[in-house]
Amino acid sequence: MLRYLPFLLVLALWIYAFIDCLNTPENEVRKLPKVVWVIIVLLFGEVLLGPIAWFAVGRPRKTPSYGERGGSRGGGGWVAPDDNPEFLKSLRDEDGAAGGAGEQDGKKDPKDQQDKKKDDDEV
Repeated sequence: MLRYLPFLLVLALWIYAFIDCLNTPENEVRKLPKVVWVIIVLLFGEVLLGPIAWFAVGRPRKTPSYGERGGSRGGGGWVAPDDNPEFLKSLRDEDGAAGGAGEQDGKKDPKDQQDKKKDDDEV
């Protein structure tokens, strides 16, 4: 079984490169037209020249996603919600709106006051 491993790895790389080449949009392919890259991958795939050439030269480079800065750790990028000032502000705004909803014209709900008295008596 181990003797088939190199053949299976070459076949897997060949298939992956072929599918990746087919799924890449025409305007993102580098150096040669997409059809030429497909032919190169198919013709030279068995000796790994086609797939290696595709991954090294023809495949589009990964561009940073929205909000990222090309690998710099300092600024931009995704921020955890507890560190995001905009998110924390929106929570404060929601709490302020929810807290004001229970009060009407500056009067507190008598039911809430009774519940607070019961809680104080139990403590």
